[in-house]
Amino acid sequence: MRLSAALGRYPHTAALLDGRVASPLVALDIQEVKPISRAFAPMVREGRYDVSEMAIATFLMAKAWGKPLVLLPVCVAARFQEAALLCRAGSAISGPEDLRGKRVGVRAYSQTTGLWLRGRMAEAHGVRPEEIAWVTFEDAHVAEYRDPPFVERAAPGQEMLAMLKAGALDAAVFGNDTPADPALRTVFPDPDAAGRAFLAAHGFVPVNHLVVVRQSLAREAPEVVAEIVRMLREAAGEAALPQGRAALSPAIDLAARYALDQGLLPRGMGLEEAWDGLPPGIG
Repeated sequence: MRLSAALGRYPHTAALLDGRVASPLVALDIQEVKPISRAFAPMVREGRYDVSEMAIATFLMAKAWGKPLVLLPVCVAARFQEAALLCRAGSAISGPEDLRGKRVGVRAYSQTTGLWLRGRMAEAHGVRPEEIAWVTFEDAHVAEYRDPPFVERAAPGQEMLAMLKAGALDAAVFGNDTPADPALRTVFPDPDAAGRAFLAAHGFVPVNHLVVVRQSLAREAPEVVAEIVRMLREAAGEAALPQGRAALSPAIDLAARYALDQGLLPRGMGLEEAWDGLPPGIG
């Protein structure tokens, strides 16, 4: 079976993307979308690929709105998030508590890095999402979603980094594109210590991206889905991030609770629903 797949290039996916990991059951036509986040909306809205990398926030929202996707127990991106929240080097902001009443930019309110940061700021620093004026630049990947009233859209043509440096934003959430700019610094005084505190509190590194398949594929060819999981895990080898339902369920559960609290989900979602459709035997 030949399937289309949108996957980012990482040390733990390179062997699959380069054809060094293969299968007699399935051939993957890899679409290296750059940045990979540009594959998420087409997958959610039109099912463009058979297999796709997907941000955890996007998946949870898609599942809540009934999109025909099945989550695989494979993580392809995870990191501590605190180093992605920046302010100007000369700012009076000394920590996340100082963001109350401030304007904070983020690519989209639904961005996964923002999900984890808002959740952590609320539980560890007492800063609720609605206490910040969030400024966004894109819609959510799930077309049905509407931002909460405390979120505003930047004017057309505005760019987040430029707005931050000019003072139009007090802080901003970046991602893989976090700039190394001497004019900027992290809002968290010690991002590494903040990451360790998250790990101590929850026991895992926050998950950014997982992998999903079309629901029809999981129903009609469960053995192929199992083979896709095997291939992804073989490609990862020693570079593997957390894998398996048991290892990933704590992150999915917390992300779902954060998402509901932040107005990203229309209702609560338990683990049974999140894993719904995964063929039996895939652990």
